[in-house]
Amino acid sequence: MRTVFIGAGELSIATAKQLIKKGHEVIIIEVDEAIIDEHADTLDCSFLHGDGSKPEVLREVSPEQTDFLFCLSSRDQANVIAGLVGRSLGFKRVVTSIADPAFDPICRQLGLEDTIIPSRTISRYLVDMVEDKASIELSSMIKDDARLFMFVAEDDEVGNVEKLELPSDARIVCLYRNGEFMLASDGTSLKKADEVIVLTHAKNLKKLQERWSSKSSESPQVDMRADDGGES
Repeated sequence: MRTVFIGAGELSIATAKQLIKKGHEVIIIEVDEAIIDEHADTLDCSFLHGDGSKPEVLREVSPEQTDFLFCLSSRDQANVIAGLVGRSLGFKRVVTSIADPAFDPICRQLGLEDTIIPSRTISRYLVDMVEDKASIELSSMIKDDARLFMFVAEDDEVGNVEKLELPSDARIVCLYRNGEFMLASDGTSLKKADEVIVLTHAKNLKKLQERWSSKSSESPQVDMRADDGGES
């Protein structure tokens, strides 16, 4: 797969290293040439010097051939603009990092479906530690071909979960209603704006993404709260 990062910050570099090890193609866009020079000899990837929020720069990395665009600069405004530009240029998937949660509803209104908020995830993790809750990382539990997918329920999905007709190896495991966590069962009834978490086989991800991304062109749908981002 082909991944483009905007910003050569700590998260971008750490993620890029892992992707490169797994054989993926990586391109990093960075506005500070000194930072590019710092990493150019140690990372087996391509670097592009420029402002990743500008259309002419993003066009240089061939949006139609790129699977992911990660907007991980240190400036929320730049990330939001880059996300909007990237989406308009046809990047298959755009992930936008914001440090200030105040931008979260704005991103949703703008249709930036994959938004990550680093402080939110870290704070939840620390609270769980203080309250002596299990602190096993999600990545250590979701193994092999298991994957998680999230969507926001719209009018045509209101009602019993069975009406969704998910693949046989996909299950709704929980949801968030008005910010409150709820476990799901076969009898669970969805309401509009429920944030729904699906546990599925990896082979179903593309079909699920296509199903709900086709709706997102009409209205914001998905808010992936993996919440880890930052940059130079």
